[in-house]
Amino acid sequence: MKSSLKTLVNLLDGPVLVTGHTGFKGTWLTFLLEELGVEVVGYSLPPQADSLYDRTMRQGKIVEEFRDIRDLNSIHAFIQRTEPSAVIHLAAQPLVIDSYKAPLETFETNVMGTVNTLEASFKLKEIKAFIAITTDKVYRNDNAGTAFTEGDALAGKDPYSSSKVGSEAAIAAWQEISKSFGGPKVVAARAGNVIGGGDWAQNRLIPDLMRGFSRGEVVQVRNPSSTRPWQHVLDPLLGYLYSLQEVLSGGNIESINFGPTEPSLTVAEVVEIASRCWGKSADVVLKPSMETLYEANKLDLNSGLARELLDWKPVWTQARAVETTTEWWKDLFLKKISPLDLCKRDIMHALEKTASLEQDGIGHNNILARPQLS
Repeated sequence: MKSSLKTLVNLLDGPVLVTGHTGFKGTWLTFLLEELGVEVVGYSLPPQADSLYDRTMRQGKIVEEFRDIRDLNSIHAFIQRTEPSAVIHLAAQPLVIDSYKAPLETFETNVMGTVNTLEASFKLKEIKAFIAITTDKVYRNDNAGTAFTEGDALAGKDPYSSSKVGSEAAIAAWQEISKSFGGPKVVAARAGNVIGGGDWAQNRLIPDLMRGFSRGEVVQVRNPSSTRPWQHVLDPLLGYLYSLQEVLSGGNIESINFGPTEPSLTVAEVVEIASRCWGKSADVVLKPSMETLYEANKLDLNSGLARELLDWKPVWTQARAVETTTEWWKDLFLKKISPLDLCKRDIMHALEKTASLEQDGIGHNNILARPQLS
């Protein structure tokens, strides 16, 4: 059984740099690190209106800079100034449909943004680990429903997945640089479709549902038969931290998947769960997509390596992740609970659940000795 996540604090000689910290996953990761007593610094584009970062009034809470990841000189200067001991690279253009509208920007951000952050990180000897977050969509997908493992072939078709395959090529190159000449250990972490409170992005299923439900509008949902490995945002984030702790402790990881343990749910199944959880005012129309844009129909991940190497296992099932996310938004809109309190509630549940699993001797690192939540 692995050691407590509290060990992560002891392994760090400086802050953790989170790129893309104003985004959905970046804001949740910042909260999680802070609850664990880890200092965070952030580098990102300015936050979008109504983002989780904006809703929780995060500006100025940590050392941060609002600049473009494509600016090598800027990210280099920030890293030199803040001297992080580890980097979790989340900054990306993360939307498939937007990648069709802006393919050049998508490739520049996802490929050269990763290259710039790697290059700048390798210039600072204090940085010991670099966790690069890619996606489950990097795998060559023939829509056969295969649960992809880390050794499967990579290939993309749409601009987003292709750009992420490009970022994986850069990650592999810097892994070889690290082996040959020294430098941070570099890990590619691949997660499924993350959901959770505070995601307000356009053209994503859960945010589109929550917008419609909260306004009493009919929500039209495309591709109801498509499957995705849905997971609560905290599950892969905990996985990233376990990966970071593993490599800082001397372990060796090059790539690792984080996804649900059960088969992927269809879009229609997710819609049914969210609608039932929201209540009678939820109104959804399912229809086949009339778009010509390519998106994979079936997608599934095998996370056996994470379970074997890190004792990692999702806290939430896919169904419960959908329910928890819907409850987050209902409590925000209907009960007026603050988004920060709602995030802390989910973080508390995740940490308590992992502690319970450890007591039972099944799954997850032991975090019983973690710092107390505020």
